[in-house]
Amino acid sequence: MATYVNNLRLKEIATGDESGTWGTSTNTNLELIGEALGIGTEAITTNADTHTTTVADGSADAGRAMYLKYTGTLDSACTITIGPNTMKRVQIIENATSGSQNIIISQGSGANVTIANGKVAIVQLDGAGAGAAVLDVLTDLQLSDSLTLNGPTLTIGDATAEDTKIVFDGNAQDYYVGLDDSADDLVIGLGSAVGTTPAISVDENQFVTMPKKVTASTSANISQVAITSSSNAVAWDARAAANAYHVTTENTTFSAPSNAVEGAIISVEIAQGGTARTIAWNTVFEFAASTAPTITATANKTDILAFRYNGSVWQEIGRVQNLAQT
Repeated sequence: MATYVNNLRLKEIATGDESGTWGTSTNTNLELIGEALGIGTEAITTNADTHTTTVADGSADAGRAMYLKYTGTLDSACTITIGPNTMKRVQIIENATSGSQNIIISQGSGANVTIANGKVAIVQLDGAGAGAAVLDVLTDLQLSDSLTLNGPTLTIGDATAEDTKIVFDGNAQDYYVGLDDSADDLVIGLGSAVGTTPAISVDENQFVTMPKKVTASTSANISQVAITSSSNAVAWDARAAANAYHVTTENTTFSAPSNAVEGAIISVEIAQGGTARTIAWNTVFEFAASTAPTITATANKTDILAFRYNGSVWQEIGRVQNLAQT
């Protein structure tokens, strides 16, 4: 009696069987080997949560193909069980379904592989029977030479709560570029673990932190940011507007700057418009002899003041007044 216990489910003729017809069975097997080296497409029932692909014994079946594309429309993730669960092989599987849903490739009660919509995975079916597992072949992939990507995008991570990184394995020193997922920071640092000895950190507000000395080969430029008065008060974000300018529109008071960090230095250019206005200061601003200056009360004149935060107050460290604007 013929059996089909191989990994392609080809017909294995028993000794002495099919006298005079073995050629037909052999030709069928050769055709199925060709099918196994090709591309197959299998449709999933609309909105199904589960689907079974069982490779047929000795006859054509899309599930036998090396490259297997799943189609159909889904409204939730669909678990696909590939059988028989004793079949051991590698397949390339594409999630070509509609509905923006994942497919989950399974063979038994063991591990499975999730393939996002529109993505392709290379998987290993371990054929271990009821406990069979599906594994991602490219996990821990090692390349011995250069890798070239012809597409415009390289995505690292699968949107789960985990750090992701690229590690540069140096002879004496390793470096990494990574996402600190818990802090939502992009980090460049020393070593191979994200968060270890960071050199540059960029947070979700695009604020950059560099804990060590920064050397510039040319002059540094801190962009000037306008701050305005509303209801006779000026709000000043020390981090977002370290180099600020304010064109007077009303008599106003400079409020205590937000995002104050000890050691921070900020400056403001106060430019009088066509009508001179008065300027007052929150008590967090500390001036020489604890006396606030009188801002130049002349139309179209400018004063510039600079402050340094000592952890308690903003101490004035520089002042020039009565400057022409043109």
